[in-house]
Amino acid sequence: MTSPLSQKKRVILLLIDTLMGSTVQAAVKSGQAPALQFFIENGRYFPDVVSPFPTMSVNVDSTLLTGVYCNKHKVPGLVWYDQNEKRIINYGSHVRELLKLGLTQSMEDILYNLNNKHLSKQHKTIHEILKDKGIKTASINTLIYRGSQPNILKVPFLLSLLTGMKKEQITYSPELFSYGALHRFNHLKKNSFFWQKYGFNDNFSANQLKYLINEHKLPPFTIAYFPNLDQSIHKNGRKDINGIHKIDQNLQEILNQYETWNDALTENIWIILGDNGQAWIDKNRHEALIDLRKLLSSYKIVKLKKGITPQDQIVLGVNERMSYIYSLNTEKVPLSDIANILQKDNRIDVIAFKKGNTITVTSGIHNGHLHFEPEGDFVDQYGQSWSFEGNKEILDLTISNKKIEFGDYPDAFARLYASLFSHEGEYMIASAKPGYEFIGEGSPTHVGGASHGGLHKQDSVISMIIAGTESTPKYLRTLDIKDWLLSLIQ
Repeated sequence: MTSPLSQKKRVILLLIDTLMGSTVQAAVKSGQAPALQFFIENGRYFPDVVSPFPTMSVNVDSTLLTGVYCNKHKVPGLVWYDQNEKRIINYGSHVRELLKLGLTQSMEDILYNLNNKHLSKQHKTIHEILKDKGIKTASINTLIYRGSQPNILKVPFLLSLLTGMKKEQITYSPELFSYGALHRFNHLKKNSFFWQKYGFNDNFSANQLKYLINEHKLPPFTIAYFPNLDQSIHKNGRKDINGIHKIDQNLQEILNQYETWNDALTENIWIILGDNGQAWIDKNRHEALIDLRKLLSSYKIVKLKKGITPQDQIVLGVNERMSYIYSLNTEKVPLSDIANILQKDNRIDVIAFKKGNTITVTSGIHNGHLHFEPEGDFVDQYGQSWSFEGNKEILDLTISNKKIEFGDYPDAFARLYASLFSHEGEYMIASAKPGYEFIGEGSPTHVGGASHGGLHKQDSVISMIIAGTESTPKYLRTLDIKDWLLSLIQ
């Protein structure tokens, strides 16, 4: 007798970094994305799914797997300051910063601490929940993958030599686990050499997924991450469709593992999802880059290589178009004073800090303040209630009959609130207008291209395609996808 579980379709989630509506539609219209076109025509396309904030992959993917924002999953962004350990955590912004912070420590944060220590154990991942129910899952190249199965990451010789890391690292993952050259389903070394980012590339992800399909090893749930489009958009800008064309070739190869593409839909539910968008960045380097060291030059800012010293007053956690700014002594350096300085720069559109349970938001564009906190008479489109007062233009709010509609900053209240309660310390948030990004000591820059991290809808709105089921998430937010996935699989 066939069990109810075996009658269900397998679920395959393809997580494509920086999958945005504008590029998807342009590529499909020009005929350069036949696989995406096939999924759209045989499913449903949603161009306006809201990503978590900060719009950085580690935070976004943590929300995807746990179903909570960063105030609960505790991975605040790509770069942040750990008050307890008194050091800056960096999961891989740029090698310049990693070298200054210490390559061994940085690689330990990336390869072990992120999944096994920093990601809160108070909220189980989809892999852990399904494992508890006896359901097997697979993860391919995802940044966040925590499961219940102990596994060994085999650090490549050259990487071990450069970083001083042990050649083997224990981690906890799903039963079927592929993580570049460090752990894979099969022993083929194709697309996994150091000049190919040790397998953290689209071809490797596609080959690992094809292996599961061909060997009939697809479990009830598989998630595979495709990182390359992010870099293409970073370099060439929001309108670049060449990256879409390349990822579509990978999707075609995956579909070709079935006798017909329609068979792929008959056998599986396919979800193709972006993680964050990207905002355009000005071509004028001097104008595009907001150097926080210059803006806050009246304070003593922590140097990456030196670490925290008794003289330091401020720590910068730069996440491209967003930054955490920490005061190490709020009596001498109040966050409101820092906010007053940032307000003078009209390239910064959102500045926020908390006092108790109240969030205060100011801007370099609009006058005044906006104060808000959870629970009140106003309800947003996601059923969340709030109280607020002040200049609603700062967050582009429309209010009608106590209903809140978000404009340029989707789900702004919940996303700002989550980030300001995501970790311990006295800190504030700055988010840049489209056209600009923050820099600190060794930050990556994307002048003339595109960047993300910010609260604006250009950073925050992603695309999703669902094919093989009529079901959809309760709301079009990354936050709501985990519970929906569980309903499809269990």
